[in-house]
Amino acid sequence: MTQLDKAVVLITGASGGFGQELTRQLLQAGSRLILTDLDVTILRERVQAIQHQVATGEVLACLAVDLSTREGCEHLYHQVKELNAPVDILINNAGISVFAFMDTIPHEKWELLMQINLLAPMRLSALFLNGMIDRKQGHIVNISSLAGWWASPGLTHYATTKFGLRGFSEGLFHEVQDYNVKVTAVYPFFSRTPILECDKFGSLTKVNNDFLYKVATDPAKVIQATIRGIQRNKLHIFPDATAKYAHLLKRYFPQIAHLINHIFVTRLKNGQGE
Repeated sequence: MTQLDKAVVLITGASGGFGQELTRQLLQAGSRLILTDLDVTILRERVQAIQHQVATGEVLACLAVDLSTREGCEHLYHQVKELNAPVDILINNAGISVFAFMDTIPHEKWELLMQINLLAPMRLSALFLNGMIDRKQGHIVNISSLAGWWASPGLTHYATTKFGLRGFSEGLFHEVQDYNVKVTAVYPFFSRTPILECDKFGSLTKVNNDFLYKVATDPAKVIQATIRGIQRNKLHIFPDATAKYAHLLKRYFPQIAHLINHIFVTRLKNGQGE
């Protein structure tokens, strides 16, 4: 079991929907948190609001960091080292998305997606892993997505990062298990977080999000299930029913999944995605 009480937990993307829930629930569990995001002013405001509701746990630091570059990841690592609080659990939560067909997304947008969603977790894991191996203790958690199993039309680039994060997590799991370092990958369905309002390009700018908001999950429940899985050292966590059953459908009945994708892309191209 991974212990959360007094554990030092580093959370990236802590201002977002999942980030705020991770902060709230891990403070309730008694964890000591190092929180990071792009805008430290917004981060501190949201942390203060949470701490007015939760009296347990401790926030060790709120750090401004740009994870879209190798230098930014290294800067975060050195900032954390200066705190003299070895990280027990690294939660790679920061992520962005875009919604568009492959040929309509500007190169700089999907390349930024790759940097933040995939390369940043790999870079941070590499930086913090040596300390965990030396201490024979640690846990790396990568927030992937159901898109790491099922690539939907309009989310090709996003799914690519999440498929990659799944593969990275699986490989790393086997490499570090002899050092008592745990690895977990989490695959939520769409949840009611700001990522639903991602940038859109081309014909898909006309698609609204009403349907997504109707079927999206409660981030508090998703993170509750995620934390239970982390405590149990699970490699794969499907924290909501939609993700669990969609993954099984894709895995055991792939032709049905392909048919669903074909219907979906046809509707999108005909302007019926809303």
